[in-house]
Amino acid sequence: MTAQEIIVQTIDFVKTTLQGAEGGHDWWHIARVWSLAKTIAEKEAAANIFVVELAALLHDIADSKFHGGDESIAPKKAADFLATLGVAPAIIAQVVYIINNISFKNSLDKNSLDKTAAAPLPMLELQIVQDADRLDAIGAVGIARCFNYGGFKNRELYNPNIPPNLNLSKEAYKNSTAPTINHFYEKLLLLKDKINTPAAKIIAQQRHEFMELFLTQFYREWQGER
Repeated sequence: MTAQEIIVQTIDFVKTTLQGAEGGHDWWHIARVWSLAKTIAEKEAAANIFVVELAALLHDIADSKFHGGDESIAPKKAADFLATLGVAPAIIAQVVYIINNISFKNSLDKNSLDKTAAAPLPMLELQIVQDADRLDAIGAVGIARCFNYGGFKNRELYNPNIPPNLNLSKEAYKNSTAPTINHFYEKLLLLKDKINTPAAKIIAQQRHEFMELFLTQFYREWQGER
């Protein structure tokens, strides 16, 4: 099976698996991250585009927040699927490593990083897919995803009596029930400074500024201003 055939099969697998998923973590999220990852990878000559594409397509195949917090399901599901396509074990190991280490919550707990990867750590490919995923969490789409998930969890839009927690641990982050606006300060506004690649940093700056404008307008309207 050629690399392109594997990509096509992976797209079909992801679309089928994520049917009915929450709107911020559905196939269209995957499609945007996949597209962004390819755009970023084009600027990085050393990147293995095959690994980048597979990891981008499979990075949210079983997001732990929709599976009782279990972070082992996604890498296993991705590895099992790729094995059925005859993908080389070294490639599978790299994709699994990226899935295990891509999330923002892992940056809150350095001990959560996967230090047992069987393959050489694909740091550049991880950075590319991580950047693409983080870019989809900010800007206009990021705002829409944030409020969509808040509605999915029946959270308050905003509560001035519940301030953001700027020192969340990984477990506290995973278990948070705070109002949606707090998530901007606890994650979204922090992502600009956690972007890895030059191409992604340019995109992140513009999206970050858009979120700041949104928050300014939000607070004006919250106070009943015109």
